[in-house]
Amino acid sequence: MANIIDGKKISAEIKEELKEQVAQLKLAGIEGTLAVIQVGDDPASSVYVRNKKKACEYIGIHSKSFELPEETSQKELLDLIEDLNEDALVHGILVQLPVPAHIDEKTVINAISPKKDVDGFHPESVGALTIGQPGFVSCTPAGIIELLRRSKVKMDGANCVVVGRSNIVGKPMALLMLRENATVTVTHSHTRGLKEICRNADILIVAVGKREFITGDYIKPGAVVIDVGIHRDENNKLSGDVKYDEAKQAASLITPVPGGVGPMTIAMLMHNCVEAMAR
Repeated sequence: MANIIDGKKISAEIKEELKEQVAQLKLAGIEGTLAVIQVGDDPASSVYVRNKKKACEYIGIHSKSFELPEETSQKELLDLIEDLNEDALVHGILVQLPVPAHIDEKTVINAISPKKDVDGFHPESVGALTIGQPGFVSCTPAGIIELLRRSKVKMDGANCVVVGRSNIVGKPMALLMLRENATVTVTHSHTRGLKEICRNADILIVAVGKREFITGDYIKPGAVVIDVGIHRDENNKLSGDVKYDEAKQAASLITPVPGGVGPMTIAMLMHNCVEAMAR
């Protein structure tokens, strides 16, 4: 039976550490500000934005909120980003995704200065990660590394399987695990023999976007299982990409949904904001 990796507890520890760092930076005369832009009023996005503002307040940095109407043009959004790029008092810029269909997501991501790209999505940030240069790292994969590190999971030499190859989780996750000297296999919708590959993993990281896709028979006894997925059923019950009740019978450590990876994403966003201040 698996032990639980408590993301709420670990994220709270990180936020306490960041609070202390922010206090030290303030003594040096550095005040931090995160600009958060939301286009439209998608309910899930509104919840995320609210949580980000709360986290800023908690660690002691300012948040500037821009809640733009759904019909905001791409040019208006890009003009705002350009203004924030040039504002020396703003350290981080975040555009809450998804944006409405008439706005090109890639163009928006590329418009944010890499120096303020606290989401870690800009091609320059991704390129820096690929070649091992300093830069902002996508928050969810960075959070998973912290979960593993603080749970004393040995990544060096471990056989790691990542299920999913998205730009936001799967690809940067693979690069970060390589940086920790794991041997990494990235699987996706065209992978043959997925179950056998997963059963070979010491660390299995699942970010496939399909509810309870990975069942207990995909998991090697004693493996560490990280579930990135989050799904809400008709009764408002949350579950992940992994069938939790089955997986916990085989795994040695597992993240629950909710309360596993989710809280870490915002903690690492705050980490990136503090890093931007320090730079």
